[in-house]
Amino acid sequence: MNLTLRKKMVGLVTACALSFLAAPFTVATGQEKAQQPALSIIPQPVKMSRQNGSFALNKDTKIFVDAKNEQLRKIGEQLAGSIKEMTGIQPAIVQKAPDKNTTNSIFLTLTSPVDTLGEEGYTLKIQPDRVTLAAKAPNGLFLGTQTIRQLLPAQPTTSPVALPALEVVDKPRFSWRGMHLDVARHFFPVEFVKRYIDYLAMHKMNTFHWHLTEDQGWRIEIKKYPKLTQVGGWRDGTLIGHYSNQPHQFSTERHGGFYTQEQIKEVVKYAQDRYITVVPEIEMPGHALAALTAYPELSCTGGPFQVEKKWGVFDDVFCAGNEKTFTFLEDVMTEVMALFPSKIVHIGGDESPKTRWEKCPKCQKRIAEQGLKDEHELQSYFIQRMEKFMNARGRTIIGWDEILEGGLAPNAYVMSWRGTEGGIAAAKQKHYVVMTPGSHVYFDHYQGEPGLEPVAIGGLTTLEKVYSFEPTPDVLSAEEKKYILGAQANVWTEYIPTTQQVEYMIFPRMSALAEVLWTPAAQKNWNSFQTRMQQQYKRYNTMGVNYAKSTFNVKPQILIDTTKAGATVSLKTDALGTQIFYTLDGSAPSPAAKAYTGPFQLVQSADVKAASFLDGRPMGKVSSKKVDMHKAFAQSIKLVNAPHRSYTAAGALTLVDGQQAANSFNNGQWLGFLGTDVEAVIDLKEKQRINSITSSFLQTKNDGIHLPARVEYAISKDGKKYKTVKVFSEMPDKPGVFKEELVATVPNKKVRYVKVTAQNARSGAKPDEKKGWLFTDEITVK
Repeated sequence: MNLTLRKKMVGLVTACALSFLAAPFTVATGQEKAQQPALSIIPQPVKMSRQNGSFALNKDTKIFVDAKNEQLRKIGEQLAGSIKEMTGIQPAIVQKAPDKNTTNSIFLTLTSPVDTLGEEGYTLKIQPDRVTLAAKAPNGLFLGTQTIRQLLPAQPTTSPVALPALEVVDKPRFSWRGMHLDVARHFFPVEFVKRYIDYLAMHKMNTFHWHLTEDQGWRIEIKKYPKLTQVGGWRDGTLIGHYSNQPHQFSTERHGGFYTQEQIKEVVKYAQDRYITVVPEIEMPGHALAALTAYPELSCTGGPFQVEKKWGVFDDVFCAGNEKTFTFLEDVMTEVMALFPSKIVHIGGDESPKTRWEKCPKCQKRIAEQGLKDEHELQSYFIQRMEKFMNARGRTIIGWDEILEGGLAPNAYVMSWRGTEGGIAAAKQKHYVVMTPGSHVYFDHYQGEPGLEPVAIGGLTTLEKVYSFEPTPDVLSAEEKKYILGAQANVWTEYIPTTQQVEYMIFPRMSALAEVLWTPAAQKNWNSFQTRMQQQYKRYNTMGVNYAKSTFNVKPQILIDTTKAGATVSLKTDALGTQIFYTLDGSAPSPAAKAYTGPFQLVQSADVKAASFLDGRPMGKVSSKKVDMHKAFAQSIKLVNAPHRSYTAAGALTLVDGQQAANSFNNGQWLGFLGTDVEAVIDLKEKQRINSITSSFLQTKNDGIHLPARVEYAISKDGKKYKTVKVFSEMPDKPGVFKEELVATVPNKKVRYVKVTAQNARSGAKPDEKKGWLFTDEITVK
C-alpha cells in the first residue's frame, strides 16, 4: 500500500490522536496546575479515545497489583520507578485489589475485559480518581505500562503532573517485533546489552536477536571448548576505514571479549523481566573463522587460520564431511540451549561459499554417500541434520534465507534479508517467516546524505523509508500471510565500533520500526508520526541517547522543468517543528539567511545550502546541492538502452539535471546498466557553440561496477551525421571506490546534438559469467 493511500485510510484513532497532539495543557489541582504533556504515544495504539478530566499524580498515589503475583509486583515497581524518575513521586506498591471506593490509585490486574487482545494486548482506562490497566497476561500489562510511561512528561519536572483521561484498547499487529545486535564484529559490554534491551522494551518490542559468533570473533563461553573464547574471542587488529578503501590498512590494537555463561544468564533474566525473548545466533556452516582458528581440524584444509581483521565472506567454513564438525556443533548447541530458554535458535546459514567443499574429499564423499546433487544440497543436509538435533530437544531453528537453497529443512523458520523474496518463497511452503530486508531495516546503512554521516557500510535507509516498510507482501494470499510472524531490524557492526555509535544508528529509526510492527497498517500516518516524534526526541535527550540528528538535515529536492530549462527547489526535513533557512551562493545558512516558506524557482546555476533551526540553534548539519545550468541542462535526452530497474534514479533526465552524484552507487543519483552499453543523445534544441563535453562513471569492483571499456563523444548538426571528437579507450585501474570524470574538448563548433557512447566492460560476458555493471551520471555540455 502506498503512502498516499495509507494517509487516506487513516481512521478515527489517528484523527483522535492528532486532535490533541499539538501542545501540552494543564488542569487545575487545588491552588496549582498539573502539567499534562502532549499525547505522543509510539507506537500508536489500536484504539484510543479522550475522556473528560485527568488523573493527578501526587505523593499519596499508590499502585495496586493482584495479590501474591510476583510478576505483577515487579511490573508495578518498574512503573513506580519510571514515575519517580520523571516526577519525583514514588508511588507505593500495594499487593491487593483496591476497594471500590479507593481513589488516587493505579490498578494493574490480570482480569482482562476483552478476550480478543491475546497475550500482549491490554486495556487502559484513566479516570480522574483511578487508573486501571488490565490484560490477559503479565506481558500485556508490562506493555501497557510503556504507554503510561509515554503519558508522563518527556523531561523530569517538579511541577504537579496529571495523566489525561483516556480509554485505550491495544494489541500488537505482529508477534515477532525485534532488534538484532552483532557483537562479533565489535564487542559491547553487558551493561550496554542490558540498555539495548531497555530500548526494545520502551518500544514494545519482544525479541532480541543476539548475533554471537562470526569470522571476526566468538563471543559466548562454551565450557567444553575453552579455546573458542581464549583464541577465537580475540583478533590482532581491525580494518581501518571502509572496506572499499584500498590498499587495506589495519590497526594493531587487539580487539575482543566474550560473555561468560553467568553473564549470559544475567542478560537473559534481565530480558525476561521485560518480557523480551533472547534469540541467540551461532553461525554455521559459514562465517566460522573464529571457531576454525581455535579448532582448525573442523575445517576442510586443516588451517592454520587467524581470527579475521577485515570484513567480508571467506572461503573457509565448517567441513560438512567431517563427523567431528557435527559432534562439535551439537556440543556447542547443547550448552547454548541450556543458557537460552527461547524456543527459537538462530543457526545462520548465510553467505557460506562452497569453494572448499568442492575440493574436499570428505565433503565429496558425503555428497556421494547421501545421494546429494551438489554442494547446495550438502548445505541443506548440514542444516537439516542440525535441525533434527535441535528439534529432538524441543527447539526450532531459524536461519537466513540462504537455507532455502538446496531444500528447506522441514520445520525451519526463515529470516528473509535479501529482499522479501526468500520470505515469500518460505511462506508459500508454509514455513514461518521473519522479514528483515536490507532495503528497509538494515540499520547499519546510512540514514541521511552519506556525505553528512559517519562512515557506514552503504545503502540509504531514512526514517521515512523505515516507516514505509510493509512486512506482508501483497503477492501472498491471506492464508500465506499468516506465516509472516513479523520483522526486525539488523545492526551489523563492521563500522559501528562503540556503544555511542550503536545508539546513533538505531535511533530514531527504531521508533519508526516499532510503529510498523505494532500499529495496524491502515492507521499508520507519516505526518502524525512526525508530530509525535517531536516529543520522542525530548525523551531521547532525557535518556542521554546519542541519537542521529539526520532527520533534522534538510533534503533538497530539485525538480527540473524541461519546458523552461529551469528548476524548482523544495526543502524538507523528516523532523517537524523547525525552521529552514537557505542560501544560493554557497555561504553557510543561518537564521539571518532567507527563510524557506515554500518551493522556489532557479533560473541560473546555484549552490544551494540549507539547514534547520530551532530557537536559533542549528538542529542538523548543513545540506548542499549544486545545480549547474549548463547548455544540456533540462534538454531532451534519449537512451538507446534503459537502465536496470534497480538503478533508474530520475530516468534519462538524471544525466542532464545539473547535479553531480556522490561516490555511492545506491544513493539514488546514478543510472546503472547491467551488461548493456550506454548510448545517450542530447538535443540542444538549436545550433549553438560548445567547447567541452564531460561525463562521469563510477568504479567499485567489489560490487561488480567497472569503468567503461571505451567512451566515445560525438557531435551533430542534424542528428543524422555525427562527428567523433574524442575517444577514451584506456581507463585508470585504481583500487577502491572512485568517480572518473572524462572531458572531451570540442573545437568551438556550432552543434545541436551531442552523443555519448560508453561500452560496458563486461557487456560480452559469457553465459556462465556474471554481467558487469556500468554506472554513469551527469553529461555536462559547456
